[in-house]
Amino acid sequence: MINFSRKDLYIIGLMLFALFFGAGNLIFPPFLGFQAGESFWPAILGFVVTGVGLPLVTVLAIAMTRDGVAEMGKRVSPLFSVVFSITAYLSIGPFFGIPRGANVAYEMSIKPFLGNSPANTWILLLFSVVFFSLVYWVCLNPSKLVERIGSILTPLLLGAIALLVLGSLYNLDGKSAGTAGKFASAPFAAGFLEGYLTMDTIAALAFGIIVINSIREKGVTDKATIARLTLKAGLIAGGGLALVYIGLGLLGTKMPGANSYENGVEILTESANLMFGPFGMVLLGLIVTLACFTTCVGLVAACGQFFSKLFPKVSYLKFATIITMISFCIANLGLNQIITISVPVLTVIYPITIVLVLLSLADKYFGGKKSVYIGAVSAALIISVLDAAMSFGMNLPWLHAFLHSLPLYSEGLGWLVPTIIGGTGGYLLNKLTKTNM
Repeated sequence: MINFSRKDLYIIGLMLFALFFGAGNLIFPPFLGFQAGESFWPAILGFVVTGVGLPLVTVLAIAMTRDGVAEMGKRVSPLFSVVFSITAYLSIGPFFGIPRGANVAYEMSIKPFLGNSPANTWILLLFSVVFFSLVYWVCLNPSKLVERIGSILTPLLLGAIALLVLGSLYNLDGKSAGTAGKFASAPFAAGFLEGYLTMDTIAALAFGIIVINSIREKGVTDKATIARLTLKAGLIAGGGLALVYIGLGLLGTKMPGANSYENGVEILTESANLMFGPFGMVLLGLIVTLACFTTCVGLVAACGQFFSKLFPKVSYLKFATIITMISFCIANLGLNQIITISVPVLTVIYPITIVLVLLSLADKYFGGKKSVYIGAVSAALIISVLDAAMSFGMNLPWLHAFLHSLPLYSEGLGWLVPTIIGGTGGYLLNKLTKTNM
């Protein structure tokens, strides 16, 4: 029996917003706004494309498959499906995404009140214990995620963000320092690449399943209806994300240009203090904690469900425990270390994810031929691995020359043309050999 109302749609949409809106979504837009200056609008547009558009397309692609990312990967090969799925879930889960969320929550809700206290390390440890204990408690019953996040935590989060952004628009009048480096020459491309760092396109591989399960729990079983409702919920979440990103970005443009900021954490902390004093710091701490908490809950639940399905002999509860413990340990490494390590990994995973999603949506137009998937994904993988190798410091002359000779490489899309060539080559090879592959 179908029991799905308009209220259910809005609550699921708000839940999806809260799951997406975590650490990166909060700290990157203000820093982008500060750096972009007069080039803010093309820069934030690029950010919204990768930070909102691609995640929503990914959620829709997941809704149109039977088994999510695993099914998309099988169109390349079963081995690739397993390796890619595990890598993606570990990246957005216990290795990078969850620890980063917990660490940002500490950096912006507790640390500002401590200064440079030598006890910071121990306080981070204590904070992590409390934070992950609560995350684990909420994840014990995944079916309650919609109720706890969509109808309770998300309204609190949105209200606190609105208060901070509106306060900045009225109270801050700083003069921008001008457009910085990468935003001066190619602001859209720079914003496009910044959107990668939110990790939301990869996270959508996991969150899409949560949305689909929430819709199914209301009695909806028809695949087309599930896809339609998922798209509507995604548009609600995407609209909220876009508005928040623009607001936080505008906040960054209003910060005093004479000041030097190393990241969005410093910008948000300073802006809250300038506008509201001690209350602003408390407000910011509430925003950050709620944002990071909801995302971490969603990631632990999604990863636990994925691995328990991949390895059915191990229960969801055991995987949720393992994921929480690993995340707890990595979170105590520190924010800068986590971000530094994650960038090269994301450089590899993001293009492959985008290619898989776009091919899945266009599957019927090329007959779902495996050769197209293999050609396109292989090309994207090779270029992305080489790019990541250079990011790790392997700056060999031939590698540098090759990558910079690729069309759109300076815009962060060096993988695009080789991918198109690889996919087209796979299609033509299929035609020439007249196979069904």
